[in-house]
Amino acid sequence: MTIRQALPQDAVPAARLLYDALHDVAHQLTGEENEQDVLPVLEQYFAAEDGRLSHRQALVKEVDGEVAGVIVVYGGDEIAKLDQPILGRLRRLTNDPSLKLDKESDEDEYYIDTLSVSPRFGGRGIGTELIRAAEERARERGYHKNAMAVVTDNTRAYALYQRLGYEVDKEIMINGHVYYHMVKHV
Repeated sequence: MTIRQALPQDAVPAARLLYDALHDVAHQLTGEENEQDVLPVLEQYFAAEDGRLSHRQALVKEVDGEVAGVIVVYGGDEIAKLDQPILGRLRRLTNDPSLKLDKESDEDEYYIDTLSVSPRFGGRGIGTELIRAAEERARERGYHKNAMAVVTDNTRAYALYQRLGYEVDKEIMINGHVYYHMVKHV
């Protein structure tokens, strides 16, 4: 029952978890319309060495040898570089070289892009453990605040983040939906 750096071979379970958390944003980031087409692209993104959703940006919680949860984190000042593989794919698919992604993170923060725990392992505090591991990583990398976005109607996640000391500092738009941008100084 450890939290560890994600590995390329975690791509299959991680893609499922990422999809469960991202939903319509997963479709936006892959350019695919149905779940069966989105999942292999998320697997490719996760197994890759570069990119926002790469295993290199992720930590996983393992329970009995199984990936029970994943958290994707990075410095807000790294996003332009990290978005290049995704933008490259989407620009090719749409034939639109000017296509851009919504801005989620600020440059001075360590950003929790995605947090997901398998429903089979829910209620065990795994999400909290992963967030705390992300906060520790932020401190190790010299960031003084962590941030995340939560869709305004996800009351369960919002309550968890509040309990952990995160506060709303603004609202942002991601893929046409309003999200609370929440921060915590670490």
